[in-house]
Amino acid sequence: MIAAAPSRFCEEGPSAHTKRGRYVNNLSSCTADRRRGATVLLGILIAAVALVGALALPAERADAMEAVKCTGRPNSEDDPTIIMGATESRITFEASVAEGEGVTSLTLHMPEGTGFSNQDLAVTLLTGDDLMTRNELDFTETVDGQDLVLDFVEPITQEGHLNVMVYDVFFPAEGGEMQVEATYELADGTEASVEGIPAISVEGISTTESLSQWLEEQPWVQAWNSNRFLHLFFDPALLVTSFPVVLTGFFTSIAIVAVAFPLAIPMGLLLALMRISKLRLLRGIATTYVNIVRGTPLFLQIYVAFFGLPLAGIQIPNFVLGVTVMCMNSGAYMCEIFRAGILSISKGQTEAARSLGMNGAQTMFYVILPQMFRIVIPNLTSEFIVLYKDTSLLAAVGIMELVMYARTIVASTGSITPYIVAALFYLVITLPLSKVTRHLEDRVRGHRSRKHADAPELAAEKGATNE
Repeated sequence: MIAAAPSRFCEEGPSAHTKRGRYVNNLSSCTADRRRGATVLLGILIAAVALVGALALPAERADAMEAVKCTGRPNSEDDPTIIMGATESRITFEASVAEGEGVTSLTLHMPEGTGFSNQDLAVTLLTGDDLMTRNELDFTETVDGQDLVLDFVEPITQEGHLNVMVYDVFFPAEGGEMQVEATYELADGTEASVEGIPAISVEGISTTESLSQWLEEQPWVQAWNSNRFLHLFFDPALLVTSFPVVLTGFFTSIAIVAVAFPLAIPMGLLLALMRISKLRLLRGIATTYVNIVRGTPLFLQIYVAFFGLPLAGIQIPNFVLGVTVMCMNSGAYMCEIFRAGILSISKGQTEAARSLGMNGAQTMFYVILPQMFRIVIPNLTSEFIVLYKDTSLLAAVGIMELVMYARTIVASTGSITPYIVAALFYLVITLPLSKVTRHLEDRVRGHRSRKHADAPELAAEKGATNE
């Protein structure tokens, strides 16, 4: 019996183990189900708490007003899209108003340095599907520094766009991005800011433009301009604004002369030497060229160069072509100046040089030409003045020189004042040079007088020496 027991136990062992395993598995499954159930209950509890908390918190209120636009009226005479500083403009502010909000006041904070008036204000509520219905609003306005406060007699409860126009606005002269800020107040006392207001881009003005605007406001300038003649020819404000523009053309004219005049000197000297040459061919070429250039108007020569050469297929930049025409014209006149100067030197100078063993070229370059240049300096100065004034003819072919810049202002303003400014720029050069020319002529004349006065004494000394 004792020996058989283990055998039966061993035979029943697997069945017992299987039952216990099933029991353990069932127990584990129940435990997992309980855990999942607890997790679900916990999630439901958290969701319920969150829902209760959300319901308990006050709902976030939507903005009663939202910015629609904020613009300035363009005021530039040159560009209809530009807003200039220190020039009268207008600010248009527009914001959407939600229905039933009850907006009681609106405060516009203007950019620093901006001047404005509260005398002419237009405040309307645009309603309707197309926002074309204008409803005038009753309000009172107050100005506190840069703040314009609008208090509405009746709260705005209707849905629409609140449109405010502020006139006589002067943005700062330096320009920049001008930001208008706005706040509003509701009937329940809530205050909030209008977000998303776009900035207004303002172009700065120069010192001359600012001075011109200041002059236009002066009583004496207004009295001056009341005279039609004075306003047409000597408008003080336009005189100031024209100056920097015409100054650009002045530099162009000076540049043309500064290049053409030095080039015309060797050209004129070469033509002069050709005209006094013993070779008939050289004399004929130089004489023909000088007679044609001096015998035809410079204006015609400019037209032939600027309109004839392109037809022949020759394309030259306007500035280069203008310099070339001025140089060729001035060279013909300098030819006669140099030729007259050379012929004014006494033949004794040539004979003395030859007696020293110099040939013709050496005599010309070492004896004749140095004396000739001292004599013709006054005439060269006069030619420089003529050449500088003749640059005005290039305006006819579109070169932006002194007169052309003045003409553009005259075309836009209808006033002759810019031409007066151009005349002043010509006088700035011509008057001092004219005085220099007279001084040089007096020196040359005095030198010649002393030379002739010393001639008898030298002759007497020479005779005494011979004796």
